[in-house]
Amino acid sequence: MSTAQGAGTYPALVQDLADRGLLDARWRRAFEAVPRSRFVPPDVWRQLPDRCEPVVGADDWLALVNSDEPVVTQLDDGAEGGPSIATSSNSMPSMVARMLGLLGVMDGDRVLEIGTGTGYVAALLCERLGDEQVYSTELDPVLARQAAEALVGAGYRPHLHVGDGAQPFPGMGLVDRLIATCALRYVPHVLVRQVRPGGVIVAPLVRDFWSGALVQLHVQDDGTAAGPVCGSAMYMPMRSHRPVAHAIEGNGRTRAAGLDPARVLDLGFALYAGARLPGVRVTGRETPEGARVWVSHENGAAVTTASGEEVWQYGPGFLWEEVEQAWREYEDMGRPDPGQFGLTVTAGGQHVWLRDPHTVIESARR
Repeated sequence: MSTAQGAGTYPALVQDLADRGLLDARWRRAFEAVPRSRFVPPDVWRQLPDRCEPVVGADDWLALVNSDEPVVTQLDDGAEGGPSIATSSNSMPSMVARMLGLLGVMDGDRVLEIGTGTGYVAALLCERLGDEQVYSTELDPVLARQAAEALVGAGYRPHLHVGDGAQPFPGMGLVDRLIATCALRYVPHVLVRQVRPGGVIVAPLVRDFWSGALVQLHVQDDGTAAGPVCGSAMYMPMRSHRPVAHAIEGNGRTRAAGLDPARVLDLGFALYAGARLPGVRVTGRETPEGARVWVSHENGAAVTTASGEEVWQYGPGFLWEEVEQAWREYEDMGRPDPGQFGLTVTAGGQHVWLRDPHTVIESARR
């Protein structure tokens, strides 16, 4: 195992993560032993709300790497001349620490990672468990090669595979833990089948109405997996799980917003409304002038917020009114927070539940 120390480490950040209760003693030693800088290439970008900004200069590069921020490491799947959309990153260390904590690894556990990326998480797992216990798969062959080189350079040799993470890892057998470091639109049952009964799956989810729900699933003896939402986690989607943009029809018409658009971005409401309004997609962000939200439906309807007080509607129907009705229902239910929602995955599909696994609010077959 590597115990490299020096200028590339980030002791102040590791101390901060420990002070926030995100690292136990074992994970703290792993973070201290694995310099993040060893797994970040020289050409990177900072993710801003509306664009990716190139990081220029060694000092700025090191400052970003040693911060609790994500570092974008690839744009447009590596293609040139694209729209400069982030497609791979080295995740913010506090999120990595949260997910590894939820994984609940024990000495001797075997772990599968979906999405090798830069190799940083695989290195942390190797440091904690040993190289032979760690398996990691990456779809992008360029990223996979770069990660393998970084891992070897840092002294780690986990089991690496280049291929689709939604397919079985060749020759691996069952593992005790599975962590996805890319967002999943749904949890493929093939992932559940690679984890032993009693094992744990930690994965971020991305859906039409909502994104960034982190789930901790416990694999059952009957081959199902179930568990709660454990807060938010924004990750780039697995390539085969990326959302499809809706075509918008008709001329815009304005009306009073009624509902504060910021409410639509609340994860608890989004989990409920996503079940209540199938086929509706939401994107948005907070700005100094208030939340800007874009709501669209596969039938061509759409809503955009011009301000916190006015919206523009396009296409058929009354989409914003449907969102407002879902909010009233959510309020009547006591505004349940994200931790009261959960997910169950079976061979036939998956369903979102509220407060109890038997109280299903959304089902989807896969």
